[in-house]
Amino acid sequence: MLQLLIKRLINVQVTHKSTVLSLFISYVLGLFLIGCEPNSHEPQASMAVDPSLCNFKSGPCTQSVADVDLELTISPWQTPSERPLQLVISTSQEVSNIKVKVQGRDMFMGIIPVKLSQIDENKHQGSLIYGSCSSDYMVWSAIVSYEIDGVEKFTSFDFLADSER
Repeated sequence: MLQLLIKRLINVQVTHKSTVLSLFISYVLGLFLIGCEPNSHEPQASMAVDPSLCNFKSGPCTQSVADVDLELTISPWQTPSERPLQLVISTSQEVSNIKVKVQGRDMFMGIIPVKLSQIDENKHQGSLIYGSCSSDYMVWSAIVSYEIDGVEKFTSFDFLADSER
């Protein structure tokens, strides 16, 4: 349709030799050429990622509380929003009543309890899905609680959603 309009304008221009029409055609063609230029805007630099956040690409994230070493692994390592994630908690010794909940660190996005199943005496796994955030930088906390010798202990693992590192 646009090609037909341009052909008709050129035919009218050739037939009538109008200066106004000639300027109009030049203007329209100029707009098309400007619109076809490659994007000259340089991409914005991404926000610096906090090095204290878990980086699941390089391996499990570790914490130590009351002489118990805990490792958290999430796959896929990019921790994408609105996709199923597999979470694995490993402990250096047997603990009881282990629980995990995931919540936004800096923004309330609800509290997501993770139902864990025991793989062996020191390893538990569960799955979860969390929502996406309108900002490009959403940090989640996996809060782990457990009991050792009847005393409840807590720790948290902070990680970036939709990570590319």
